[in-house]
Amino acid sequence: MSVDTILTIIVLLAGFYMAWNIGANDVSNAMGTSVGSGALTLFKAVIIAGILEFCGAFFLGGNVSKTMQSGIVNPEVFAHDPKILLYGMISALTATALWLQVASYFGWPVSTTHAIVGALLGFGALAGGVHAVQWNEVGRIALSWVISPALSGLFAYLIFSTLQRKILFAMNPINATRRFIPVMIFIVLFVFTLSILFNGLGSFQVKFSLGETLLIGSAIGLVGAIISFVILRKVYVPQTQTVSANTSQQVFSLNKAVRHLKRVKLSSKGERREQVGRLLDDVEEYAEEVREHSNLYTSSSDYKIVEKMFASLQIMSAAYVAFAHGANDVANAIGPVAAALEIIKEGGLSFHSRIPAWLLGMGGIGIVVGLATWGWRVMETIGRKITELTPTRGFSAEFGAAITILIASKFGLPISTTHCIVGAVLGVGLARGLSALNLRVLRDIVLSWIITIPSSAIVCILVFYLIRAIFS
Repeated sequence: MSVDTILTIIVLLAGFYMAWNIGANDVSNAMGTSVGSGALTLFKAVIIAGILEFCGAFFLGGNVSKTMQSGIVNPEVFAHDPKILLYGMISALTATALWLQVASYFGWPVSTTHAIVGALLGFGALAGGVHAVQWNEVGRIALSWVISPALSGLFAYLIFSTLQRKILFAMNPINATRRFIPVMIFIVLFVFTLSILFNGLGSFQVKFSLGETLLIGSAIGLVGAIISFVILRKVYVPQTQTVSANTSQQVFSLNKAVRHLKRVKLSSKGERREQVGRLLDDVEEYAEEVREHSNLYTSSSDYKIVEKMFASLQIMSAAYVAFAHGANDVANAIGPVAAALEIIKEGGLSFHSRIPAWLLGMGGIGIVVGLATWGWRVMETIGRKITELTPTRGFSAEFGAAITILIASKFGLPISTTHCIVGAVLGVGLARGLSALNLRVLRDIVLSWIITIPSSAIVCILVFYLIRAIFS
């Protein structure tokens, strides 16, 4: 067996191992909110994420990432000896996969993109010198650590706060949801369409003007809104039984008091918040007794129907995040695999080739296996440990992250899907009050983000020395 054959096998194994870890960590971020809220089971999440991640990468992410190939490390530095760059790509793949596996074991949602950047940074500075690193690009990525979670958190906070005011605290949540969801369907499909047209179709050499993009997005959003309006008219609404006017007025007033107390609790702090909380519990308990004696359906049934309506909307937003991740992150992550194989095949540098279809297929299989086997660890962190999620909260988080991805991509800002999702979940938790957040888990997540780049860099350097010693 020749040396090139051995290196090819190592590259493919490292690529599959990395794809497995992407599925276990990165993809789990996209689906964690849906699983945590109960909108999707783990099995359904694996199926949906597997299909959409694969489609996003295969159809809209086929170009080898320029950032991963030449944006972090200057390839001209290694033109005299392409094998050094080959060893570096193998080392980066292995180091990234190892770090992702450690992070997944502890349930830390970290960024694959940042892990690769850290690995390439360590290799480039070691093998090519400090001047071989494109420090401006590294600085932009570091800036995204703050920008992406902050923007996502802000959007998610505003979205969920709006849902609280317009739906959850409305006197008739079901009717409010019926009026509000078609509008949200239009906005969601409009934003998702813009994101895809702005970022993906360049792979097919298809470009649209701004006017055409807005027109297509509006048309798709309008069709979705009309369909949702027709469907929601048939949603079951429990009927109240005939009771006395006095009892009916009591239930109405108690429901109104509960909603007002919830508003007061959200805006209160410290001891006053606890006092309002105790009063709210007493009023809810008394309202429940009145409803039971009058045979009226409980107000909780309203919210169950509202959450059921939003479950479908959340699945739609989760599907988009998975598709966007496949189009923008997965292909970039396996870019080093294609570059390494090109060096082995051609014996030199080539940075203009497309990722082969079979390689994308291999990556897709690895992602699905990783999500199915280890994905639950990160899903549990995203979906349950940061803050308690329901379909309305999960939708707010995913849509907030999606808006951030669209804006950042439009302005060319390097962002992380992982950081967007975590920031958005944090924003939803803040909308419910600081006490709704698990600050210890957030501390661990932030620390894992900080050490991602240096950890990947150190592991990459060690692996590079090992590979060079074996094959040189």
